Amino acid sequence: MIRYSLKCAQAHEFDSWFQSAGAYASLRAAGHVTCAVCGTTDVEKLLMAPAVRPARSAATVPDTAPPAKPLSQPNTEVEHALAALRAQVEANSEYVGLNFAAEARKMHDGTTPERAIYGEAKPEEAKKLIEDGVPVAPLPFLPRRKAN
Repeated sequence: MIRYSLKCAQAHEFDSWFQSAGAYASLRAAGHVTCAVCGTTDVEKLLMAPAVRPARSAATVPDTAPPAKPLSQPNTEVEHALAALRAQVEANSEYVGLNFAAEARKMHDGTTPERAIYGEAKPEEAKKLIEDGVPVAPLPFLPRRKAN
């Protein structure tokens, strides 16, 4: 695995992991590398220094780099908006986990009381719900149990 620092044409900077340099090149050529903020595919690698661990016997050198912000703290307007949306969904909905498709279908069929729910569904389950007229929409964040 290799981590690249990336920057889009709108000057948004972000990091992403790739299986290899070749994987990055082929994904970028296919238009699958997009800006994490604005979604553009006009993304370039930034100049990076490799992270090399010193030998065990080497003296420890103090780290002069500024401390990184924790990933759990929003840094941009978009991240703040997503955090607010997540808080609203979690405060006003019931997490039903992997039972989302079944629960949504039961509510649509009238066999269980309607309520606000969110959870996880396989793509084919979500597609079938939409085809059957069950009102569902994807959320732009993962459930907390899947977040790093």
